[in-house]
Amino acid sequence: MGSAAQATAERALRAAISRGDLPPGSRLVEADLVALIGVSRNSVRLAIDALAAEGLVERIPHKGARVRVVSTEEAVAITECRAPLEGLIARKAAERITDDEAERLREQVGMMAAAVDSGDLLKYSDLIHQLHGMVHEAARHPVAAGLVGRLQAQLVRHQFRLSLRPGRPRVSLGELAAVVDAVAARDPDRAEAAAVTHVQSIIGALEDAPSEPGGPA
Repeated sequence: MGSAAQATAERALRAAISRGDLPPGSRLVEADLVALIGVSRNSVRLAIDALAAEGLVERIPHKGARVRVVSTEEAVAITECRAPLEGLIARKAAERITDDEAERLREQVGMMAAAVDSGDLLKYSDLIHQLHGMVHEAARHPVAAGLVGRLQAQLVRHQFRLSLRPGRPRVSLGELAAVVDAVAARDPDRAEAAAVTHVQSIIGALEDAPSEPGGPA
């Protein structure tokens, strides 16, 4: 298990990569990150190692670490791999969910709708992340959840950009509400189909996304 300082460093790095403060291809200089995050050099090094294991960062021999460039083409391929896994997780959640878990999922969708209505897209993004965790917990399928987590970790920058695109949050809210509705209704077939539909929608949005300035497609 990593230390609290390492966890803090991981969160800070992941957030900076998501927002574009550390854009794709940026070198990760340990001394600079120590000053920025306020943790020890060892904690920063361990955090970089953890993000490298997730595929978000890469270590280049004799050059140090940098933020890995994930092209749109690769992001689409990664998301394609997610589709059957997300479908499986939604199906298992529909089969195994408790009444309390179903109620919490419905409440979460209500909070997500409020965030979209108020235009608080950063909060909405956080609430989506929490929702996925709640569905994964209800599914009680740690293997599938772990695989999705490793795939998802590589896409934080792409997902952040999508979440800020005009109109996209309203679309994803409707799709995720359909997943929750089916899971809470304990309808495995509908839950699986809704989850796959949502992931396919993400693929379409990724394919339509403009390239980042100076970055890959």
